[in-house]
Amino acid sequence: MPTYTYKCVKCSLQFETFQSIMDPPLQICPSCQGELKRVITGGTGLIFKGSGFYITDYSSKKNQGNGAEKKNTSKAKETKSE
Repeated sequence: MPTYTYKCVKCSLQFETFQSIMDPPLQICPSCQGELKRVITGGTGLIFKGSGFYITDYSSKKNQGNGAEKKNTSKAKETKSE
């Protein structure tokens, strides 16, 4: 469920509430019974849950083996001086 932020026009109370997308927007302030306006926010972004992320999480087969296992295939040429 999305989190919506509301601000009262009369008393400037600002609060967040969980609502379904199908629910109508709130219109009455719970504190002063004034008019509420929905505030546009940036959202929560990326939420990290759990013990952590590892290199194997969300990796594709294209990215496996790049970088760490790169071998030096060039050979140094030796020159002899006369």
